[in-house]
Amino acid sequence: MNWDDAGYLISKNRYSENSIIAEVFTENHGKTSGIIFGGTSKKIKNYLQIGNKIHVNYNTKSPTRIGYFKVEILKALTPLYFDDSQKLSCITSAMNLIKLLTAEAQSNKEIFILIDNFFNILNLDNWLKEYIFWELELLKLLGYDLELRKMVEKEIINNQINYIVKTTNEKKIIPNFLIDRSISDIDLKSLLKGLKLVSDYLEKSILKPNNINLPTSRLDFINLLK
Repeated sequence: MNWDDAGYLISKNRYSENSIIAEVFTENHGKTSGIIFGGTSKKIKNYLQIGNKIHVNYNTKSPTRIGYFKVEILKALTPLYFDDSQKLSCITSAMNLIKLLTAEAQSNKEIFILIDNFFNILNLDNWLKEYIFWELELLKLLGYDLELRKMVEKEIINNQINYIVKTTNEKKIIPNFLIDRSISDIDLKSLLKGLKLVSDYLEKSILKPNNINLPTSRLDFINLLK
């Protein structure tokens, strides 16, 4: 099997002294793993940054065996944020979510387009707010739509609107911007609550049922924001 495609580098691990095993989320072939010979060389490793957009030629002799990538850089996206620790950590966390939540060799152009949009979000003034909605859209595309608007009840407390989700065990306040997207003046505390809400949903609905812990890359990202 041999094909060419564009993709985003979502993970890499040392395979041998000169090679790495990479995972790439491609436009037409979904998430694919392959060996990059010479991936540790100075010529190649500089553009093998998590999040970079690359062209890959994939070759394998058998569908049951790991194949091989030949790669060329298309867009060096991640180096643009080397001086911004929060956004750099966000890239690592987002690509790790793609790696963790998507299935091998299943094409999903909507997710590929979502990754395109992710790098547009990082250039916005309100990038963190939009990133939270990006995560919710990712979950929706994977069949885990949180559907917050259908779950909340509106309450007026001290002349302020609050959105509440009630269960038999607890009463949880939902940050207003997650229900009313037009809200632009959002403090960091509310944004962190939004990220925590998504984290809690990830753990409860996806990760724990599959005996998976919340990725450390996500915890590192959230800690950098505080």
